[in-house]
Amino acid sequence: MKRLLEFFNHPITLGSNISFSVSSLLLILLVFLATKYLLRFSNRLIFRRLDKNAQYKFKSIFTFFNYFIYVVVILITFDNIGIDVTAIFAASAALLVGVGLALQTFIQDIISGIFIIADQAVHVGDIIEVEGQVGKVENITLRTTRAVTIDNKVLIIPNHKFLTSILYNWTENGVLTREYITVGVSYASDVKEVERLLVEVALAQEEVLRHPAPTVLFEDFGENALQFQLYFSINNSFKAGKVKSDIRYAVHACFRENNIEIPFPQRTLWLNQVTPTKHG
Repeated sequence: MKRLLEFFNHPITLGSNISFSVSSLLLILLVFLATKYLLRFSNRLIFRRLDKNAQYKFKSIFTFFNYFIYVVVILITFDNIGIDVTAIFAASAALLVGVGLALQTFIQDIISGIFIIADQAVHVGDIIEVEGQVGKVENITLRTTRAVTIDNKVLIIPNHKFLTSILYNWTENGVLTREYITVGVSYASDVKEVERLLVEVALAQEEVLRHPAPTVLFEDFGENALQFQLYFSINNSFKAGKVKSDIRYAVHACFRENNIEIPFPQRTLWLNQVTPTKHG
């Protein structure tokens, strides 16, 4: 028994500042396992009170928090068993500075991801626009957010972009969005007839909602035409471009059938003719 105790308490020295024993290693392992099962129990306890959607959102945060707890517990354990943690940090100071600079953007992405998930500013299924790129969110992780564009391309967005750039969430207030198209007609047109036809064209489209009903605004007296805006609502903003295109096709055909002209820019050019002089 005495030899066994001596074996477990026999000091192992690495350098001048790091000294530990077999019993210290066993203590570290025991603390690590205790921390592992305690965190697993607490995570299960918290997840029971969350729905599936919330569980998916907060899973990454819990993972990051678990790693952080592991590091803190191990450092505290090292310090209590006699390992000089300060010496470890001092010996690796240059390495830590280099790694810190290299991982600066990486850490920024992770912190931004935690804010996004915690604040619930962006959800899976939302349609977002960042720096002119529009996509439907498919996955949110701690470092990146994946979205699919209208042409089925995948956007991999670093999460810090959401904090440093203006984010447009098209579906923050629900899937219903208000869209519009602009059209110009000649000054000889009956403006009330134009309004009626535009509303009829919008209502004829299957994707356009009846409530709220489409509306028409007389926008301005343009340089070459009377400018109108047709507003309508749809419940899938991801298809807004296709719906607008279909409405423009229908407006063009409808106006031709009803003899309403869509003018194009015109200019009148006056030539000042000068009679040439005769030179003797």
